[in-house]
Amino acid sequence: MKLSPPKLKASNLFMLTVAGVINAFGVTVFLAPVKLYDSGISGTSMLLSQVTPLPLSVFLLLLNIPLFLYGLKRQGTTFTVYAIYSVTVYSVCAWLITDVLPIDVSMASPLAGTDLLLCALFGGLISGIGSGLAIRFGGAMDGIEVMAVIFAKRLGITVGTFVMAYNLLLYIICGLVLQSWILPLYSIVTYAAALKTVDFIVEGLDRSKAAMIITTHPDEVCAALMETFETGLTKIEASGGYSNAPKTVVYFVVNRFQIAHMKSVVHEQDPTAYITITEVADVFRSNQD
Repeated sequence: MKLSPPKLKASNLFMLTVAGVINAFGVTVFLAPVKLYDSGISGTSMLLSQVTPLPLSVFLLLLNIPLFLYGLKRQGTTFTVYAIYSVTVYSVCAWLITDVLPIDVSMASPLAGTDLLLCALFGGLISGIGSGLAIRFGGAMDGIEVMAVIFAKRLGITVGTFVMAYNLLLYIICGLVLQSWILPLYSIVTYAAALKTVDFIVEGLDRSKAAMIITTHPDEVCAALMETFETGLTKIEASGGYSNAPKTVVYFVVNRFQIAHMKSVVHEQDPTAYITITEVADVFRSNQD
């Protein structure tokens, strides 16, 4: 497989820089001082930095970069460059905050003190913003997701299950090493907060919905939808699996507030229309007609 040269954008690199700074702030100011753990390779690096003389910033590079390079063929050169850049910014900023800037993060969070719940929630929220921005602008903040994409299918599990299993194993090891389960349990709160924040950043609060409408009155349904919502749609010719009768599948994208109105418009034209609704993470429109 021949790899194409990376196509880098200055705007993406700027946002990945912001993402790395935010992630480093969340981890070093809220999580690391009270020995809470991030997820994935970041959490692994935090554990290793506590049981070895090497700092967090070194492990972030040592563990993440080989994983990104291993996934180069699957993920492409542009993603790999963006991901390595994101982790490098994260690592450098983590080093600056812990070792250079006049901020004491050795024993407690400068903002939340030793309150584990506050540190878990805000650490997860802020690091989730950083990770979400990295994903949204073409990179990644953690190499475990790359490994999940590569190995999950071979193991017969989903990518999400692979990542969750890794994090569960990580927190169990943390509990065994610390001989205490309080911090690993709070770390699960951090993971949950980060996960929801990443979803929000990557997919947005008001995700669109895709309606698949199977109808025998496509002209009337399409005309009513286009007139009501003033937007386009797609018609796909199909046939019934049992009756073999001709049908049409209408693909139509709406927001969540329009679903009820859309259903009433469709059923006014075809009371027997079959409608399914699915989540749409992003909608991209061409500027060309």
